[in-house]
Amino acid sequence: MYDAFAGLIATISGYMYSYILIIMLLAVGLYFTFRGKLVQLRLLPESIRVVTEKPKGENSVSAFQALMVSTASRVGTGNIVGVATAIATGGYGAVFWMWIIAIVGGASAFVESTLAQIYKKKAPDGSSYGGPSYYIEAALHSRGLGVIFAIALIATYAGGFNMLASFNLISSFTSYSIYDSLGSVVLLGKKCSVFALAGGAVLAVLVGICIFGGGKRIVKVTGVMVPVMGVIYILMAILVMILNIGAIPGVLAKIFTEAFDFKAIFGAFAGSAVMQGIKRGLYSNEAGVGSAPNAAAADVSHPVKQGLVQMLSVFIDTILICTATAMMTLTTGVDIYSGLNGAPLVQASLATVFGSVGPYFITFALLLFAFTTLLGNLFYCEGCMNYIAGRAIGSTGKTIFNIIAVLLVFLGAQLSIGLVWDLGDVLMGIMAIINLPVIVILGNTSLKALKDYTDQRAQGKDPTFKAASIGLREKTDFWN
Repeated sequence: MYDAFAGLIATISGYMYSYILIIMLLAVGLYFTFRGKLVQLRLLPESIRVVTEKPKGENSVSAFQALMVSTASRVGTGNIVGVATAIATGGYGAVFWMWIIAIVGGASAFVESTLAQIYKKKAPDGSSYGGPSYYIEAALHSRGLGVIFAIALIATYAGGFNMLASFNLISSFTSYSIYDSLGSVVLLGKKCSVFALAGGAVLAVLVGICIFGGGKRIVKVTGVMVPVMGVIYILMAILVMILNIGAIPGVLAKIFTEAFDFKAIFGAFAGSAVMQGIKRGLYSNEAGVGSAPNAAAADVSHPVKQGLVQMLSVFIDTILICTATAMMTLTTGVDIYSGLNGAPLVQASLATVFGSVGPYFITFALLLFAFTTLLGNLFYCEGCMNYIAGRAIGSTGKTIFNIIAVLLVFLGAQLSIGLVWDLGDVLMGIMAIINLPVIVILGNTSLKALKDYTDQRAQGKDPTFKAASIGLREKTDFWN
């Protein structure tokens, strides 16, 4: 039964990313790139300035905190394991297509997060919350579709993505002798590593300790861990590139030549550079999926400011951190076609430079990446549960959900690499298939807000927003 289920999910994933999502992601991203006049590049310096602004209220979430929560979810094990998996399967050219989906997807991320700001809701304490479910209901007047999206997000983040984060972390220990020395047991017809059982249990307990502390605690924990995690990882990548500087021109040449190699693009498409780059790039930065808008309810004077911040998060994730992993892996000269995949491939790369210290560093980095991913993902889920319930979910419901979420973290460590990746891809794909057409329908609202913002900036003002200034008929909680 396990093998049959894994085969079914693999078939669905292959179909979705061969015929549906690649076209949708690129088409929507390019549409907003042209309509927004290259907003993701043109206003990149402005996004850096905006992220430093402070919120007005004590209980409000700042632009920086919202950036940290969304980056905590985006920046995860996919930045290490996902990139290595894409390279091992799709070759050097996969890196190029990861860059493309990040650059093009930055425009989609801007639009969806600006929409979330415009249609965000006011909590009793004056703080705000929101996301795609809310802008779907407010602008399209369809609570049913909003509920479907919320269910898809909960399944994706508490289920698919958190199981994948757990699996990726535990898989990094396969490089050490202790992993096999503990042996294995057969559970429900599947051979399970004793180390994976123990490691999954420990990780689940750690996540449980944190999430039972509440959503505000999640914001604080991720706010501290994400910047430290990202900076150390990028510094290590720079060091590796400096030590292997002579290999960089050849690596870059291969990335570009293999990206446009006819066989690499169309031969065995499921394993091609295009599909692997786009799938793993999308999993990493989530642009257009509809996840980051759930953290786009910061206290800012203009919705575009938070759109710019979430756009910046896409660049941090893929252009900086995913590229760091790719260059660490490729410049060391390790054979990417040797059969190694995921974390062990990156660990083998660093071992050529730092010896036994290299694999330990990757394991430590994965621990931080996985933990912040797990926490950020569950922060998103809480908002969607509140939407489905039509109110703040009670302590009983929250406790039941948290217990299930902790059990899924444990379960993820026991799955096989094929099933856990395909399951995450399929669930993420369902979210994108719902969200992408919605932001195309509503995108003109974001683009009007963008023009209002740039006009005010051109006049030397700190932009402030009124819904009436862009002819918005729908009632909004904050901008009237």
